[in-house]
Amino acid sequence: MTATIRTLEELAAEAKRFALAVKPKERSATLVTLSGELGAGKTAFAGAVAKALGVGEAVTSPTFVLEKIYALPVCDIERGFDRLVHIDAYRLAGAAELAPLGFDELMRDAGNLILLEWPEQVGLDADPRVAERVRLELQADGSRTIAYG
Repeated sequence: MTATIRTLEELAAEAKRFALAVKPKERSATLVTLSGELGAGKTAFAGAVAKALGVGEAVTSPTFVLEKIYALPVCDIERGFDRLVHIDAYRLAGAAELAPLGFDELMRDAGNLILLEWPEQVGLDADPRVAERVRLELQADGSRTIAYG
């Protein structure tokens, strides 16, 4: 599926649609990768997903802290997720660099919805554990294309 996004309102609506459609895995975290060039909207999409899931605080890029974990409100716990984990792998150079973040432990918890930006930096772009791959592309006219799968 592909969608064209022209405004921040459209991005928020698409992220909400995505957030409500993503279903938890039974025995592990639900890993969603976000790919695209700098400025394509990966962090904006992650922030809009977080807002759709009820995160009240502003979601900013975890580029320098690498990982941010947000507790989800009770209404989403009933859907099966109790935490949103936002990881930015832009500054990492391989899967081994995810270990200090406790990535393997995070992946074992079915209550986690993990949004991972820059999966190609850590070799997760083709990983079979990925539940959904989201690719954002900035177009010449300023719109964005979001492709799933």
